[in-house]
Amino acid sequence: MQQLLDTAEKIRTMEIRGAGRIAEAASAALRDYVLSLKVTNIKDFNKKVDEAANILVQTRPTAVSLPNAVQITKRHVSDDVTGAREEIVRNADIFLKQAGEALEKMGKIGAKRIHDGDVIMTHCNSHAALSVISTAFKQGKDISVIATESRPRRQGLLTIRELNDYGIPTTLIVDSAVRYCMKEVDTVIVGADAITVNGALVNKVGTSQLAHAAHEARKNVLSVAETFKFSPNTILGEMIDIEERSADEVIDPKVLAEMPNVKVKNPAFDITPAEYIDMIITEVGAFPPQMAYTIIKEHLGWELTNIG
Repeated sequence: MQQLLDTAEKIRTMEIRGAGRIAEAASAALRDYVLSLKVTNIKDFNKKVDEAANILVQTRPTAVSLPNAVQITKRHVSDDVTGAREEIVRNADIFLKQAGEALEKMGKIGAKRIHDGDVIMTHCNSHAALSVISTAFKQGKDISVIATESRPRRQGLLTIRELNDYGIPTTLIVDSAVRYCMKEVDTVIVGADAITVNGALVNKVGTSQLAHAAHEARKNVLSVAETFKFSPNTILGEMIDIEERSADEVIDPKVLAEMPNVKVKNPAFDITPAEYIDMIITEVGAFPPQMAYTIIKEHLGWELTNIG
């Protein structure tokens, strides 16, 4: 359990960040936990697995990849501990293998949407978006990137380091310069933390600003997302909970304490309407956001529900 708790804490504190990486870490943690469980009664086994699953899911409320990965991993039909454990381990191994392959597939599919000479704007630090950009560059396309700083956690600094290591010409901008710089851009490429049944994109706060500016400037917006980032529960009308993070990420607590009339709002994500998104790139193909319902039905199924 301690190893699982350590993983949960790393997800909560964003030491492990990014919807895809969070999903993979959670699946692996649950697999390793059931391998260490010393129970023989299936009811006790299921209870402990559910408790562990809840610990993982509650760390980050917005990224649906997390509960999806946990649900996919913990599913089993066995009525004995040995069989249930084998199913869960197999589920995790398959999920981790497919998640790893998804990045390469999305990169190849998304790169077809990038043309020689394109300037690409990206936001935050998305392995999925970077897979598309780096694949296009490896194909010999002459591209450059404008990356946002992505405050307050400044994930953009991770992005520019990765792009630099690829050898891709990159410009870092402050978040508030998005609209000013949009005239230079051909395509906006971002990741996703969740996609709803109506095709709305939940992603790092500020994404909607990029999409709105791109829409105004008539630039294409692509979101790159594995199918496990689509939210089945939104079919039932459930709203995605937008995580509010600590004010400490924005301002020194001592400074804030000196201003009793000031409060800080620090949402980690925002919602971009489907009409501002041109295409969603997944490992099974490129789709308009209006096809989100089909993705959920055919690739996630109806059995995925919230834990607890």
